[in-house]
Amino acid sequence: MKYTTYSKYRAELIDALNIQDLLDELSDFLLQSGFAGTQWDHPFWSDVYEDEGDRSLDSLKQAILQKLIESGKLTPEMLQVLRGESTGDPDRDAEIQQELADLLDQIVQKLIEEGYLSTEQLPNMPGGHEEILDADGQAQSAAQQVQFNLTGKGVDFLGYRALKHLLGSVGKSSFGSHETAHLATGIEADAVSKPYEFGDTLNLDVNATLRNAMARGGLQVPIEVGYQDLMVSQAEYRSSAATVLMLDCSHSMILYGEDRFTPAKKVALALTHLIRTQFPGDTVRVVLFHDSAEEIPLAKLAHAQVGPYHTNTAEGLKLARRILQAQKKDMRQIIMITDGKPSALTMPDGRVYINSVGLDPHIIKQTYREVSICKRAGIMINTFMLARERALVEFIRHVCEISRGKAYFTNSVTLGQYILMDFMKRKTKRVR
Repeated sequence: MKYTTYSKYRAELIDALNIQDLLDELSDFLLQSGFAGTQWDHPFWSDVYEDEGDRSLDSLKQAILQKLIESGKLTPEMLQVLRGESTGDPDRDAEIQQELADLLDQIVQKLIEEGYLSTEQLPNMPGGHEEILDADGQAQSAAQQVQFNLTGKGVDFLGYRALKHLLGSVGKSSFGSHETAHLATGIEADAVSKPYEFGDTLNLDVNATLRNAMARGGLQVPIEVGYQDLMVSQAEYRSSAATVLMLDCSHSMILYGEDRFTPAKKVALALTHLIRTQFPGDTVRVVLFHDSAEEIPLAKLAHAQVGPYHTNTAEGLKLARRILQAQKKDMRQIIMITDGKPSALTMPDGRVYINSVGLDPHIIKQTYREVSICKRAGIMINTFMLARERALVEFIRHVCEISRGKAYFTNSVTLGQYILMDFMKRKTKRVR
């Protein structure tokens, strides 16, 4: 006779965790900026960080553990053991430690299985000696030798969550395409119909077409419809916009006890997700400016870092202008995020002139010149300043006067809200 034995179900902590909420809480850790420019990696958007331990599985597990503690997901016994206290039973202490280790392994594995993270083994560097480690030491060493990276799905998810948080903070939930004062033929009928012209979308207004045919030829069967009878429905003309997000990655963006660059990256990820999902006809590109300027792929944005560089605002504007002029869009705009004064300038011979003392008249003059060129090209410049020094305020004010753009003096906390509100406002206003 066959018997079936049932055991008591024991709930696992991993079952009670929302892995997407946890990934969202880890966003600051996953998008950490750090300093760039080692001798092995690309200076601005490398997959390998200067401090490889920051991208190891061991550091990821420590970050996850910290978030679990902050969110109250761990049991009182687990917290007790983590504080270095004993439950009174050494075997139980060892069992709890193993449960914690297993939980962290399961979370990391789930993040990998669901496609948010990927891992790779770091190359073994030759050494003069080999350490002898116990079992725990070998496990920790192995975790430090495996590096994790955000996948495209992970970056897209963080952009979606960043956008969701920003939309919630400004009290908006949905919005459409850019409205203009012009009409065009399309699928949606938003206005009165008009006579068909060559090149129009053949979205016939059947009733109006038949009325024209009967008025011309009388009531007869069959009704003869001629070219002159055709009427097509009109829809509001939807404009498209090209945006370049200029991010200052100079040294000051991560100094003085505040990381200003990571929030800027979050804004860029949110804008990218917004444009791709709500404004598919729009484009967004990212330019980093420092001693010079360069465009970075959006796929590498999560790995962008700051470095010990000056601020070549003119070169950043020049590159952004060239990118925008190559795009056939109705609206072209630059969103510039910076926290410092222009302190570098690329000379005609390619050399970089640097002066960090005050506002150098030569650098400022050339920066104003580039702003004027953008204005003549029909490019709007909106500046988001993360500093409030009097000299900088005057500089930004003059930039706005030249470009007819706007300036926002904000901080890393409210940066995303200001940018998103400004972005949406310009998307919904009519273009004259």
